[in-house]
Amino acid sequence: MSEIEWNLPEMVSKAYAPLFNSEKRYIVYKGSRGSGKSEAEATKVIYDILTKSYVNWLVLRRYANTNRQSTFTLLQKVANRMGVGSLFQFNSSLPEITYKPTGQKILFRGADKPLSITSISVETGNLCRLWVEEAYQLELEDAFDTVDESMRGIIEDPDGYYQTILTFNPWNERHWLKKRFFDKDTRVANSLALTTTYKDNPFLDDDYVNRLLEMKKRNPRRARVAVDGEWGVAEGLIYENTIVEKFDIREVLKGSHIVRGMDWGYGPDPTTFIEYAINIKTKDIYILKEMYKQHMLTDEIFKWLFVHGYQQGDIRADYANGGDRMIQELRNKGIRGMKRAHKYEIMFGVTYLQDYKIHVLPTLEHTIEELNSYVYDTDKEGGWVGKAVDKNNHLMDAMRYASEPLIMSKKSTTDRMEAFKQLGLGR
Repeated sequence: MSEIEWNLPEMVSKAYAPLFNSEKRYIVYKGSRGSGKSEAEATKVIYDILTKSYVNWLVLRRYANTNRQSTFTLLQKVANRMGVGSLFQFNSSLPEITYKPTGQKILFRGADKPLSITSISVETGNLCRLWVEEAYQLELEDAFDTVDESMRGIIEDPDGYYQTILTFNPWNERHWLKKRFFDKDTRVANSLALTTTYKDNPFLDDDYVNRLLEMKKRNPRRARVAVDGEWGVAEGLIYENTIVEKFDIREVLKGSHIVRGMDWGYGPDPTTFIEYAINIKTKDIYILKEMYKQHMLTDEIFKWLFVHGYQQGDIRADYANGGDRMIQELRNKGIRGMKRAHKYEIMFGVTYLQDYKIHVLPTLEHTIEELNSYVYDTDKEGGWVGKAVDKNNHLMDAMRYASEPLIMSKKSTTDRMEAFKQLGLGR
């Protein structure tokens, strides 16, 4: 085999040097969008395989089926960019990557199938490296512990060591990752926790950077996480009673009503769709599906709704700012259940939904993001006031519209609004 010449400082930002020169048991990177943390870690995976003959990698995400189009594809791209793609066998059906000269493996699993992880064995070397991508989606610390504890055994190489890398966007400061790896008084020993931003990625184009900077002006709370890589602040959240978790859809549908809502946008605001099961007796909401896309024309919206089987059944949508036209056009095309939502005080719907515990599937990243950044407004002195900030709320608006048939079911609109006015919630 010909000699491989790499210049790591030219390939990876210096912010990620610890990936290559630290032997800490845990290296944790939280960061903003465009920070380059995933590409840097992918480079680390390939580098360790070629330079350490005892190393095998396990790449973990919340769901196994999300690896194929994310981490697997990224590693294939990075290996080719490093000039060593031909040395690997890429099996996308498993998925699995094998280093041909030695048989070392890069394996892919999901935290949703813990038994498939604890039973893993490798023929060459040790399974001693773990990369947890989008670690924020692991809502339960026990799920991480189950995988982390499976990384064990004696490494015969005298210079060998175990190492776990976690990469994620820090949407909520209440997440267990903060306490375990970032808080001074509670962080685990032999760990290194770092924060990176787009400024640590010299490979970004100007257009992408400008869009991030625009977000800081337009939506500073969201930019705190997405641009600055800081923890999302839980204080002032409108929906505090939320949990990100996997649930059995067939079970939650029992005794529940299915409701759907849409909010219109084009650019920069997205068109959004949300579907959830709401159980009035148990006071639980289970969010099942989301759509969040920019620059959608009527035909594209129709196609998405048709493909996903929404020709029938109520969909409540905003009628303002051209919404009535969109509703009628979609009805004409065959989405018969498309209806206009009543235009009522925002807190009228919010207060109704706050009475429920909101469960959301980990795959619904835009819904999770909005739930973690939808907050009350503040007055000039910084005190909270009884209304929501009108930002990062496109799915949140759709969620309110969807609940309307239940809110309005027992009283007329006028009577219901009057009741809420008596509570100080109406106009």
